[in-house]
Amino acid sequence: MGAFGRLETGQRPPSPPASVYRAFPALPELVDASFVCICTPYARESSSSDRVLFVSAGKGVANQGTIPIILIPYFLVFTKFWLVSVFALAWLFYDWNTPSQGGRRSDWIRNWTLWKYFRNYFPVKLVKTHDLSPKRNYIIANHPHGIVSYGIFVNFATEATGFAQLFPDITPYVGTLEVTFWIPILREYVMSMGVCPVSELSLKYLLTQRGSGNAVVVVVGGAAEALLCRPGASTILLKPRKGFVRLALETGSYLVPSYSFGENEVLNQESFAEGSWKSFFLKILQKALKKFMGLTFCIFHGRGLTKGSWGFLPFNRPITTVVGEPLPIPKIEKPTKETVDKYHALYISALRKLFDQHKTQYGLSETQELTII
Repeated sequence: MGAFGRLETGQRPPSPPASVYRAFPALPELVDASFVCICTPYARESSSSDRVLFVSAGKGVANQGTIPIILIPYFLVFTKFWLVSVFALAWLFYDWNTPSQGGRRSDWIRNWTLWKYFRNYFPVKLVKTHDLSPKRNYIIANHPHGIVSYGIFVNFATEATGFAQLFPDITPYVGTLEVTFWIPILREYVMSMGVCPVSELSLKYLLTQRGSGNAVVVVVGGAAEALLCRPGASTILLKPRKGFVRLALETGSYLVPSYSFGENEVLNQESFAEGSWKSFFLKILQKALKKFMGLTFCIFHGRGLTKGSWGFLPFNRPITTVVGEPLPIPKIEKPTKETVDKYHALYISALRKLFDQHKTQYGLSETQELTII
């Protein structure tokens, strides 16, 4: 494989030099599209058109987040176009509640041909195991988070893998950080794809005020789980995460387990020796960003545009999201802790079953176990 030779299945590529990490520290969850990675390619090579369009998609989303952040204050203070900034900020405050009330989705944007190239790059696949009745509402809980959650984006925020054909009359909404909707222009873009704030207010509205046939998709482990994501690992953060179960009980929504096999394989996360100054500094930074912005800071790398190069792309390794059998949940207005614990345990059992049934089919060994912490 270029200068490094071809990698065997499951073998991690060599780590980049220390200078690379100094040059490219990354915030992987900023505006859902920080495809910052420095890496070597995988045995399967994507086409050049897939790579170019993947970069184009990533730059497009990132630009829609960074450009308003830079230009709105600049126009407001230093140019004669201050009215543009005033209008953008006025619209933001006027339209503040829209993301929490279903947003403004666009089937046209969800069906862009660009997303098919994005899908083909890895490739990404969506697997259905059971029907979802449009007479119910659902909480599709997904694991693992990965560094960027590519599988969630492609499978549920676009139609690249045919969600509407697999689950007719079901409308998916992908929950993400609420800070995303504080950024003009970017908020319009992500709302058009059916993305909503992952807040109790927003999710309850979708599950109780929009009729039936709605499915909110949440990555239960959240930003904290991203730190557990490394190639070869199947460790998820779930034991203390019970809010989604309580929400399901309060709204009577069925719980649907789902697992994205391969999500942990597309980026390599680096860690420093315990007790070193780098480890100490990284932990302080992680805690601060998590507390004040809900973001997780980690150092990772992927691949470049050409074979054997370092760059800004994830490895093109398959990601397969398997959607499991819905778990019936009764509607209880004020569920007790015991009730929440009961259905949380049932959910864990259903997730383990789903993982064990499909792990060998999608690249894991028969002995691989799902570790839940």
